[in-house]
Amino acid sequence: MTAEPTPACVRILDKDYYVSCEPEEEDELRASSQLLDQRMREIRQAGRVIGTDRIAVMAALNIAHELIQHQHAHNRDLDTAERLLALQQRVEDVLTETTALDEPEKSV
Repeated sequence: MTAEPTPACVRILDKDYYVSCEPEEEDELRASSQLLDQRMREIRQAGRVIGTDRIAVMAALNIAHELIQHQHAHNRDLDTAERLLALQQRVEDVLTETTALDEPEKSV
């Protein structure tokens, strides 16, 4: 049985927000809100962006950009792993062929 979503209070830039979430996801929600709060504070302290809405958009864009970079790096890692597996298979195939050629033929 899954528990019903409940409202969780998170604080971002000294303002409370109530977000409905599953009880087992509350820790992740809090970690996400802390990351967002930290990024928004950094942008606000830099003084180049004025207004909470603009600060939130800049923070969201920065986090989204980091996510995309992470996904691209992960995809490159997967591509490399796939190429290595294909290369390993080719080496094994060649070794199998070489072993078969080295075996003396049996006469019937």
